[in-house]
Amino acid sequence: MEILKAILFGIVEGITEWLPISSTGHLILLENFVKLNMPADFIEMFRVVIQLGAIMAVVVLYFHRLNPFSSKKTKYEKRDTFSLWGKIITACLPLIPLVPFNDKIDRLFYNYQTVAVTLIVYGILFIAVENRNRHRVPSICSISSIDYRSALIIGLFQALALIPGTSRSGATILGSLLIGISRGTAAEFTFFLAIPTMLGASIVKLCKFGLAYTPAEAAVLLIGVVTAFLVSLLAIRFLVNYIKKHDFKPFGYYRIALGALVFAYFLLAH
Repeated sequence: MEILKAILFGIVEGITEWLPISSTGHLILLENFVKLNMPADFIEMFRVVIQLGAIMAVVVLYFHRLNPFSSKKTKYEKRDTFSLWGKIITACLPLIPLVPFNDKIDRLFYNYQTVAVTLIVYGILFIAVENRNRHRVPSICSISSIDYRSALIIGLFQALALIPGTSRSGATILGSLLIGISRGTAAEFTFFLAIPTMLGASIVKLCKFGLAYTPAEAAVLLIGVVTAFLVSLLAIRFLVNYIKKHDFKPFGYYRIALGALVFAYFLLAH
């Protein structure tokens, strides 16, 4: 049963990590229906480290694009790839001062009220921003056109995702749209930002938990990570194809509906 639960958590993580709909919002609901029979500290670690599977999906899909040492790249392409990593690192800088406060933020805000409010607020913002941009032509249509100032602004939005329910991809995509970046470029840059951000968060949790697992814990963690990886491959491809013809407003409406559902469920449950 625990393996089946791990698969379910991996599916939810793989889908919701990349779509701007908050993986935390979905996991907090799922955890009230499907409970892992594991120690509390393991579950806390599992919730974060399962993201490693999602990261690997980005690495696999974009390996050539992200590899600055590829022999198949010209000198200019290698320089462009190093520049890309410079922008990724720049966008991650706002998170560094907040790392020591991550556990405190979780204790204060990892609750259904915060998750419901942030789901609804950012859902409204997505709809408002898309309406504002309806007749505007994006000023930045490729990652190579993103300057370091824009990368830092996106990083500030990414830092907002420390508040549960915000959605890391949702915050960075929203910030990108606000400063004139096209939807496709915004989504792609968000994928790349996930690598250092989620890898760092996973390493912190692994260091706190340690590497002493029971066979059952190791199996649950491995199955969750592998499932998240496989589902993420599909979710990333879906989003890339979707935004070629559509905007993000449906995700905004979905967030509002989910936020209302979270409120209703927990109010009725209590």
